[in-house]
Amino acid sequence: MKKVIILTVIALFVAFNANAQSTTDNGKHKGATKTENTDNGKHNGAAKADAAKGSNNGKKAKVAEISFESLEYDYGNIYKGDNGECQFKFKNTGKAPLTITNCRASCGCTVPAWPKDPIAPGKTAVIKVKYDTNRLGTINKSITVSSDAINNSVVLHIKGYISEKPAESVPAQQAPMMKAN
Repeated sequence: MKKVIILTVIALFVAFNANAQSTTDNGKHKGATKTENTDNGKHNGAAKADAAKGSNNGKKAKVAEISFESLEYDYGNIYKGDNGECQFKFKNTGKAPLTITNCRASCGCTVPAWPKDPIAPGKTAVIKVKYDTNRLGTINKSITVSSDAINNSVVLHIKGYISEKPAESVPAQQAPMMKAN
């Protein structure tokens, strides 16, 4: 079994190295001239923005951009059955209408609602999120917002803690006082 795994790893290594080389017109191999992306996808919005700028003969392309006031909502400490609704306010800071294509929660206990109509440049809107507060314990959920914006995927977070409501104390009835004769 170990030999099969080692041979598979070697075969993959050889295949990837062969793919990294480019061929010239006369059939001779040249060293790889491929550049690596060293930002690990952290700045993909900036790269897309640069590509959008250069695609219109030096003119800025009209694209939507979504900017949230906050990426996280903290419920704090709440009780079972309390209101689990919150809102994430955002603005279209781009130059084209913004359409949110989907909002996906990390769990079925979290339900997002988003505007279906395009949001004009400079306008604001909200994404409403409802969390099921009948579940006790820590809240730590994410909502992935997909859109046609240059920053097309944004992750929102909700957090907090839900505990049982304290028992309501009912005052005990007092026994009537007896009169001494």
